[in-house]
Amino acid sequence: MDSFHWTQLLNPEFYINLHLGGVPVGIYVVLFIVFAETGLFAGFFLPGDSLLFLAGIYSGELMATLFSIEGGFLNVLLLSVLVALAGIIGNMFGYWFGARSGTYLYQKEDSFWFKKKYLVQSHEFFEKHGGRAIIFARFLPVIRTFAPIIAGIVQMDKKKFMLYNVISSFLWAVTLIFAGHYLYGFFLDKFNIDLKSYIEYIILIIVAVTTVPLLINALKGKKITEEEARRESNDSDDSNIMPPV
Repeated sequence: MDSFHWTQLLNPEFYINLHLGGVPVGIYVVLFIVFAETGLFAGFFLPGDSLLFLAGIYSGELMATLFSIEGGFLNVLLLSVLVALAGIIGNMFGYWFGARSGTYLYQKEDSFWFKKKYLVQSHEFFEKHGGRAIIFARFLPVIRTFAPIIAGIVQMDKKKFMLYNVISSFLWAVTLIFAGHYLYGFFLDKFNIDLKSYIEYIILIIVAVTTVPLLINALKGKKITEEEARRESNDSDDSNIMPPV
């Protein structure tokens, strides 16, 4: 067994191929990461998009842990459904936490797991796009972690939130997992290129693509500093909770 190094935690392939006591647990880890990235603060640094793309490539191996299914399409479809459900539950938890915590989060001190500036940036993103932010946020790292929490804080209508939650979760899961599965097959059949041998490059490309919108937004808008985040928390105290979206 190869020795463990903490940098492996940044590699989605590590989670997918993870074994405990010789038992493959990749499918369970993938579902938990999807839940954590959308429902827990600890999830903002997890490899969401690249994880789902690679999950599509390894869909057969992942689903074999749960069911013995013949046919690539069924494996990919069921995996997409499971991931979407994990994302839906994660967003529901984030919404519940935001609704219960109210403005407490704006008073919370920064830590390794929590950065107030991300909360403020997500709030601005939500104000700009409204309910559609739930859909857009699914495809944006960091933002997707805080969007459901913001929705809870501003008391977005629950039925409206669930509609956007379900749509965004299935769009995100189906798009990335199916893309990973069928692009892998396409490159293997047409060019005899095994994408599994280029995982590092795939991860870098996906990270770059998903990060560009955040960089553009940061360049166009003002940079949120720690001091500004503190001022935002004071403003939040004065205005209390925003009206329902």
